[in-house]
Amino acid sequence: MTAEGRPATFSAEAWTRNADIYAAIRTMPFNVELAAGTLGRSRFRHYILQDAHYLLGFGRALSLAAAKAPDPDRMVQFARAAETAVVVERALHGGFFRDYGIDAETFARTPLSPPCDHYVAYLLAAAYAEPYEVLLAALLPCFWIYAEIGRDIHARAAPNNPYQAWIDTYAGEEFARAVAEMIAATDEAAASAAPGLRARMHRAFTHATRLEWMFWDGAYREADWPL
Repeated sequence: MTAEGRPATFSAEAWTRNADIYAAIRTMPFNVELAAGTLGRSRFRHYILQDAHYLLGFGRALSLAAAKAPDPDRMVQFARAAETAVVVERALHGGFFRDYGIDAETFARTPLSPPCDHYVAYLLAAAYAEPYEVLLAALLPCFWIYAEIGRDIHARAAPNNPYQAWIDTYAGEEFARAVAEMIAATDEAAASAAPGLRARMHRAFTHATRLEWMFWDGAYREADWPL
């Protein structure tokens, strides 16, 4: 319940329940060094390759959210979000790809890392098998945590940071609007969800939040398949 006696929104509950995971993400070596501008190029190269792979899967999951949406406005919202994931954010990656000498062939022959593969497989499984409400809860952490991390890093970023383009994208107002729309859609879906379905939404949000941590940790370790 809120201080005014109203039931808490799903998003408020979910963020509170997972605050410790967010704190761990905020202080993990990848993000600390990215803010300081000292993150090794090899680690960021690994990250940007895997993030480009991830966004393809994320875009597919958003497209399926559009197909499941109960009204035209939400259909348009998720269809546009899918377009942003595939087109706009890949333009950001394109700049880093040029800087790191990554061409289309290199990208195509680079397999998804274990954390990336796990995350993409989870989102697509949720998109195909779970109801609309649970899918939104699974998609929300990627939006929300990136915005919070982007703003946090922007506030403490070192001058002349080599990763400033990444920081500016996720700390920007355009991305913040997309996050606010995603939070609103998820809260709207949760408002009429039965207790059992709302509990499933919370499990999905927590699992995806853990996968956010795993993705960045995998990038820092330059995780690869052992066999």
